[in-house]
Amino acid sequence: MSSESIDLDKLSLDQLNQLKIQEEGRLQGITNRYADLRAANARFIAAKDALEQLRTVGNGDAGLDSGKGKEIMVPLTASLYVPGRILDHNKVMVELGTGYFAEKTSKDTLAFLERKIKLIGANSDNIVKAIQMLRQNVESINVAMQGKLMEIKARQEGQRLRAVEE
Repeated sequence: MSSESIDLDKLSLDQLNQLKIQEEGRLQGITNRYADLRAANARFIAAKDALEQLRTVGNGDAGLDSGKGKEIMVPLTASLYVPGRILDHNKVMVELGTGYFAEKTSKDTLAFLERKIKLIGANSDNIVKAIQMLRQNVESINVAMQGKLMEIKARQEGQRLRAVEE
């Protein structure tokens, strides 16, 4: 719910239902954002792992003196690759976002990826707290709706009993 507090007891059943629909929509939206963040985090971790493998090859661990000339598969799409060769293991192109790329050293790229992973972690923590709050809101609305339904049933039962007595 918003920053102001709403007295659920003063709302009608229809108003509670509308509020519940609104809060469930917000919950769905923020849950989708959380999933997007987690997917981005996985991509950054995969990029970091790939960079660390490239740096290992460049340091001669695979029997190569510099990794220069090592053949690799370069992805064009998620399922289409072309063969390529490493010219310089210490220079990589980094996507900065929205189609912008920059050439960076492996060390600078690693620092960039670690900053992104840390930022996503902090944002994920905030979103988890918001999700928990929205779930509590929806549960409070459900409880209020159940109370209203019980009131309505009790009122109807009271009216029925009065009608039988008359």
